[in-house]
Amino acid sequence: MPELLVDADAVLADLRDLAARTGGPGGARRVAWTEGWLAARRWLTDRLAELPVEVDRDEAGNLWARMAGAVPDRGFVIVGSHLDAVPAGGWLDGALGVAAALGVLRALAETGSPPPVPVALADWADEEGARFGRSLLGSSAAAGTLDPDAVRDLTDADGVRLADALAACGVDLDQAPRASARLDGARAYLELHIEQGPVLLDAGRPASAVSGTFGVERLAATFTGQAAHAGSTPMDRRRDALAAAATAILEIREIGVRHGGVATVGSVRAEPGIVTAVAGEAELLVDLRHLEADALAAMRAETVAGCERAAAASGCTVAVRPLFAAAPAPFHPRLVALVAEAVAAAGGGDGPPIPSGPLHDATEVSRRVPAAMLFAQSDPPLSHTAVEDSPIPALRVAIEAYGRAAGRTIDLVAVERSP
Repeated sequence: MPELLVDADAVLADLRDLAARTGGPGGARRVAWTEGWLAARRWLTDRLAELPVEVDRDEAGNLWARMAGAVPDRGFVIVGSHLDAVPAGGWLDGALGVAAALGVLRALAETGSPPPVPVALADWADEEGARFGRSLLGSSAAAGTLDPDAVRDLTDADGVRLADALAACGVDLDQAPRASARLDGARAYLELHIEQGPVLLDAGRPASAVSGTFGVERLAATFTGQAAHAGSTPMDRRRDALAAAATAILEIREIGVRHGGVATVGSVRAEPGIVTAVAGEAELLVDLRHLEADALAAMRAETVAGCERAAAASGCTVAVRPLFAAAPAPFHPRLVALVAEAVAAAGGGDGPPIPSGPLHDATEVSRRVPAAMLFAQSDPPLSHTAVEDSPIPALRVAIEAYGRAAGRTIDLVAVERSP
């Protein structure tokens, strides 16, 4: 098949149109399982209706568009990302990958003949986990790692259960694991995303192949001391849960630095939470990430030990419970090399692949299917905010590279069945 060239102007036009329809001055309004997200899905299906594809939705709510191939029994290639967004998010996070995948299907249709093997676009449901706190919901169901019982009673800020929100969108949570059948026969998965960080910007690189995604451990640490009057309780008689938590926060930060990973305390809650009382209870929500499994396990163990030391020093106790975990996901070496070559051919330079601190749907898909990702430079190097952006020249390079990588992957699968 000739080099696959995606129309970057059409992809950018789609992204602007989607932002105009499902966003505003305050940012994107596409939180999964809400009307804004369903409107984005309708926007996508309208565009897919212009192409020779079969569109349907699987048991987990993932949207699929499948283009037939000349040789259907050699498996198929998946391209895609997610349309859902965090509240007041940016115009590119997730949507770039879906719009570029749509561009791949358009480019294939414009050749006038079927691709060598079938190609499927996937719009994964609820990548962000913004409403219920469970990221990668649709892709984890497809990968076979979703346990419905572990998530059905999660609630949003209004007390709505996850299972009920899915049902309102026509998805039966108990049937979601059946979506795993959609990956049967898949030989490769490619995803384009913005970097969401400063590495490419600092290096002056418009785009890059991605080596893999960090593993994640999320924990809740609850410190218990004794609530007491702030005025009448001497300093040496206090069992201050918040003081213990504060000590632990500083230690957790150093754990991330020491191991070359990232360690974040994203939330602190104290009870009774008034200025005139010593805190009797304090809870930290901790996020640990590393590309290497052994280092991530060490960070987790040291975090638990650090919390226990901090609690003992303040006369408190601590209980640490897991919230979420995802193993590191190194991407397929041959596909990563192929993507790197495509980046270089598109004018993105020949720098080394970079790792991803954030999770992506490729994290879950890679557990069953050879996968790779491509990043576009972010400037400012921020995401999950309305000011998220990328330079248009960088987006053009990334979109072109994605098309080239998709075309080469399709050819590779047609000849060898898998990378």
